[in-house]
Amino acid sequence: MQWAASWAAHLGVRGRALPRAPRRRLSGWQDGLRRTPLHDFHLAHGGRLVVFAGWRLPLQYRDGHVDSHLHTRRRCSLFDVSHMLQTKILGRDRVKLMESLVVGDIAELRPNQGALSLFTNEAGGILDDLIVTNAAEGYLYVVSNAGCRDKDLALMQDKVRELQSRGGDVGLEVVDNALLALQGPAAAQVLQAGVAGDLRKLPFMTSAVMEVFGVPGCRVTRCGYTGEDGVEISVPAARAVRLAEALLANPEVRLAGLAARDSLRLEAGLCLYGSDIDEHTTPVEGGLGWTLGRRRRAAMDFPGAAVIVPQLKGQVPRRRVGLTCEGAPMRAHSPILSAEGTVIGAVTSGCPSPCLKRNVAMGYVPPEYSQPGTPLLVEVRRRQQEAVVSKMPFVPTNYYTLK
Repeated sequence: MQWAASWAAHLGVRGRALPRAPRRRLSGWQDGLRRTPLHDFHLAHGGRLVVFAGWRLPLQYRDGHVDSHLHTRRRCSLFDVSHMLQTKILGRDRVKLMESLVVGDIAELRPNQGALSLFTNEAGGILDDLIVTNAAEGYLYVVSNAGCRDKDLALMQDKVRELQSRGGDVGLEVVDNALLALQGPAAAQVLQAGVAGDLRKLPFMTSAVMEVFGVPGCRVTRCGYTGEDGVEISVPAARAVRLAEALLANPEVRLAGLAARDSLRLEAGLCLYGSDIDEHTTPVEGGLGWTLGRRRRAAMDFPGAAVIVPQLKGQVPRRRVGLTCEGAPMRAHSPILSAEGTVIGAVTSGCPSPCLKRNVAMGYVPPEYSQPGTPLLVEVRRRQQEAVVSKMPFVPTNYYTLK
């Protein structure tokens, strides 16, 4: 239970567990919280529900956070990520719209290829991170963060109206599907039993629409937020429970919640928006300069380009780094100090690594302190302890790419 309380605090969720079953069904979300199509499914399987980004979501299940984390690394786990915002951008000017908002080269994406990109503002700050897929069916499929849902929708809808007012052919649809993430080394083997196509032909960051365990119209994208091989499956909401039950019928698969998802992504060196990156962080400061398309850098035609592009070859005031330490776990907002004891930065995410049996964290420090192996100090519970700048990912990633 201490683990659960700690992770609830780290994730910014309300740590009090919600009731396992309401006295009566709350029609229209009378409590103001959104529910995924798998809400009752989570309760039935022992999920401990918490409030996250305005949703009721499972923090963990009966087997606990650490067991879920390790099971994902060794076999595979099923995560409900239906809270993520899914949209379609349609029309002849869909690429023009998206490239007016993000740093990536969307025009160069092959059919059914996706890429991580960033919404940025004119000051060079990151408004959100998102995955954009050039769907072969003639639209862009976009997945972005639940915590930025209203902001992202307003951003895209305003741009749609702007282009339409100038005669542009573009539109936006919110996709009401559920989204399931099957993650871990056994994920492809488990999923292969329920699809007709050969998943060996679906490498990392590619996507296809297919029938999955008898459920038609599912978009399967080979990606995830754990550092492991895996897929995210966009499935019609009414069939989500059926698909989850089919996947869970395989003994290799267990359910996992927010706590395991967060520690897995941290071991993989992946950012959490609102913690490790935000509107005051540039892509270069955040170690995400690689998301800038080469053509976009040359054209400098994305929001904040005048700030971001010069940083690629110049100095930045701070850089995101990985940290490891012994002793008490580093947590968000823990001060980072030089070896001489001067405060030089702060931790943005941290946890005990279930795989490494040591504490890992991310944070920001001036460039002169960012080299791996640099000894630093962190202040935890008003005590200073030794830390070392470490390469990320902390645990090797296992994405599936074609040889």
